[in-house]
Amino acid sequence: MTEEYATEVASRIAGIRERIADACGRAGRPAASVELLAVTKFNPADAVEAAWKAGVRSFGENRVQEAEAKFSALAGSIPGSALHLLGHLQSNKAKKAVSLFDCVQSIDSESILADLARRAAELGKTLDVLFELHTGEESKSGFPDADALFRALETAAALPSLRPRGLMTMAPYTDDEGVVRSSFKSCAAAFDKAKGTFGFPCFDLLSMGMTNDFETAIEEGSTMVRVGTAIFGARSYA
Repeated sequence: MTEEYATEVASRIAGIRERIADACGRAGRPAASVELLAVTKFNPADAVEAAWKAGVRSFGENRVQEAEAKFSALAGSIPGSALHLLGHLQSNKAKKAVSLFDCVQSIDSESILADLARRAAELGKTLDVLFELHTGEESKSGFPDADALFRALETAAALPSLRPRGLMTMAPYTDDEGVVRSSFKSCAAAFDKAKGTFGFPCFDLLSMGMTNDFETAIEEGSTMVRVGTAIFGARSYA
């Protein structure tokens, strides 16, 4: 990792933190109420190290295999960090996911919930989980509505190897801010209702907002924003 690259990443992160603080100010919230998660998919280990040196402690990956290769090489060099799985998880990857990730943000079915609970129990681990609510594009995963979401939350309440931490959603990718804001509002409402209904002791993460819409997400209650492109630039998908 070159010093120039590390400086550029640090500068971008500082700019994002300023925008987070401004959005929090508009919402009447302290800047510390929102955590920045760096989405490192399709970026090298150097990118993770640069973000870590700039103060980021939460990282997100979409694929188990890529995360395993990248973060095994970083073992011991990014202390105090947490790794989140953001992408859809297949049941045959559940065991590896439990051993590798600190949090799975993409719980979208009761079957994957059961798979993760079983694997976590086998490893003697308590895994943090977020429940993904579908509020946007047809191509995106997630529980289709609040009823399905609440059934899964009820199931999770009886699984001691899992720790429900909150909800996640992806808004539609559109320039129509009204559509985006509506998506975030619906997830925030479900979050508040779930928090009051189940009383989970650590239910405090509302993961909403990415590079193109994180400020709107913060204004609607997000406590974690998932930012990749604005930190690392356009990715190479080769």
